[in-house]
Amino acid sequence: MTTAQTAPPPSMRLRELVFGAACAAALRAAARLGVADALGDTPLAAEDLAAAVKTEPKPLRRLLRALTCYGVFEERPDGAFAHTDMSRLLREDDPNSLRNISLWCTEPWTWDAWPKLDEAVRTGRNVVEDLYGKEFFVYLNEDAPESADVFNRAMTTSSKQSARDVAELLDLSGAASVADIGGGQGHVVASLLEKYPRMHGTLMDLPRVVDNADARLREGGSLADRVDIVPGDCREAVPVRADVYIIKNILEWDDDSTARCLRNVMEAGGPKARVVVIENLVDDTPSMRFSTAMDLLLLLNVGGAKHTTKSMESRLEAAGLVIDDISPVNPYLHAFDCTVPA
Repeated sequence: MTTAQTAPPPSMRLRELVFGAACAAALRAAARLGVADALGDTPLAAEDLAAAVKTEPKPLRRLLRALTCYGVFEERPDGAFAHTDMSRLLREDDPNSLRNISLWCTEPWTWDAWPKLDEAVRTGRNVVEDLYGKEFFVYLNEDAPESADVFNRAMTTSSKQSARDVAELLDLSGAASVADIGGGQGHVVASLLEKYPRMHGTLMDLPRVVDNADARLREGGSLADRVDIVPGDCREAVPVRADVYIIKNILEWDDDSTARCLRNVMEAGGPKARVVVIENLVDDTPSMRFSTAMDLLLLLNVGGAKHTTKSMESRLEAAGLVIDDISPVNPYLHAFDCTVPA
């Protein structure tokens, strides 16, 4: 029986870390094989699980034993395997499922890009364009459509989950309107409109993004009569007037693009408009390992970066915003609540 290991000596911990790819690959394999979905509340022998997911029993046992060392699945004394809180997150039907996120972070392009991290650190630029001869999202959509689908599913999952947390955190009881700028499919604005039945909302993002807006926001949807969907690039203009502007997880571009987006929002809202910027941080957060890993992945694929508290504050203040409060949204997001000065 294998169990999750605790506090190994430094020499063994470093050995484990350099084999981190094995853990990532094991998680990807379990997700692609549907092992978590096949395992219900009753523990199963590896042979029974193998029959359910159409694999060979012995290799599957080896895969599961590797994952149990990290607390993903549990091996019982009789050799059967059972769920843990983490392995349940690999199920498609779990309300907090991370299956699509697990696949996205281990897509084939990542295995090409990670070995070139030293090059990205040396030059400060992404490596994807050298690898594939195209910008990252152009490559995904033109050459790796299956990976693009995984990305879209992962972002949808993440957005839905974080939207609930954002809506729970924000008190917009004094506002009549809210605009979600660069808001993707609109899960945040939809959650806020459901929380505040008298509020009007606007979703703004690129045309190809808002074309796939949340069904609640589209014609015939439950919130359609209280929302406007505006296609556009917030770095070019924000033709939206609102009491509150939400900018979530998009200020990861170069400094000029970030400044243009903030300037456009401030001009649209005018004096005393409220601007809430929500971002992952790579400091002062319970999710340092996750956030710093995502920061490095951004360097590899698009040359972007996650922010520290200080770097985010400096960009908001440089734009002319007054920061009123900084609050954790959940273990991996922080909200910077700002006001456009009079």
